Amino acid sequence: MTTLPIKYTDFEGLREQVLALRREGLSRRQIRDRVHIDNNDLLNRLLEGEPPPEWTKRPNAKDDLREEARELRLQGLTYDQIQVELGCSKSSISLWVRDLPKPERRDAKEQARLAARKRWDHELAIRDEERQKTKAMAVAEIGTLGDRELFLAGVALYWAEGTKDKPYARRESVIFVNSDAGVIQLYLAWLKLIGVESERLSYRVMIHESADAKAAEQYWSDQVRVDAATFQKTTLKKHNPKTVRKNVGETYRGCLVIRVSQSAELYRRIEGWWYGIVGAATLTG
Repeated sequence: MTTLPIKYTDFEGLREQVLALRREGLSRRQIRDRVHIDNNDLLNRLLEGEPPPEWTKRPNAKDDLREEARELRLQGLTYDQIQVELGCSKSSISLWVRDLPKPERRDAKEQARLAARKRWDHELAIRDEERQKTKAMAVAEIGTLGDRELFLAGVALYWAEGTKDKPYARRESVIFVNSDAGVIQLYLAWLKLIGVESERLSYRVMIHESADAKAAEQYWSDQVRVDAATFQKTTLKKHNPKTVRKNVGETYRGCLVIRVSQSAELYRRIEGWWYGIVGAATLTG
């Protein structure tokens, strides 16, 4: 046993002092300077069994990788699969996860199914990328929209989606219903172009009774920049238990109904514009 220098003969008292400083969060150097210990072996004995404070521990650059590797191993991945995911060596992976249970071996059919699924996911990603490129190119092809182009687009849009007069049901009024915010924006731009004042417009939400009507009202209010409090009473569609609805979830906001007041004359003009377009297209053909 190493004999203590005379000035360190009260080992237990010194150890108690050193441990108290350690528990306050001091480093070895700070303790050495505080109690004037210049013997490392003695300091080691005094600190034996007492862990260092967290702040003195050097961060390990691979700690995050190690945790990820362990998580992947617990998910059942092999060393090769973990290596592909993290880009680290298999020797490191082996060291990090050696205490974890080995994943169950999948049968050949299961492995083939997973490989096919991975290939298909990759193919879907490529297709989606191509789809987005095509859409972006199409957007660029439109460029700016002149007044005549907007006018013609609006007429066609109304005749496709707006209410129309029938011999058995006279409805010479301009009412437009749609669930697509983009369509609504285009329609409103067209109304402005043809001189319909905003004061003549009224709005109403039409939505299934099981949906969040208040949220839908606020959504459409934001889209048309009109206070939801000015909307007419929301129309709730009754549920038919025999049908399976697909228009559900947070993205379902029902339809917005836009009515133009005192619009019989406008409706007749729209109908005339439409048949004018049809006639012009026929002559062009």
